[in-house]
Amino acid sequence: MVSNTSMEMNALNEQRLHDLEIKASYLEDTVDQLDSIIIRQQAQIELLIREVTHLKQQTPDAGVARNLRDDLPPHY
Repeated sequence: MVSNTSMEMNALNEQRLHDLEIKASYLEDTVDQLDSIIIRQQAQIELLIREVTHLKQQTPDAGVARNLRDDLPPHY
């Protein structure tokens, strides 16, 4: 014969297991969402790197330090 305490413990353990399965399911979904976001962001980063590289190639004095006074209008 199974005691009430044993049945209560069994029900409690089943409920805890059920709750953990639900949490694991939500966590798995969140990880999948984050993975797709990371993949998209990496593609954006690579595109931006290519654009910056292209812009640097278009600018003849890229990487050369400039004097900001050279940019002042003549009346200053």
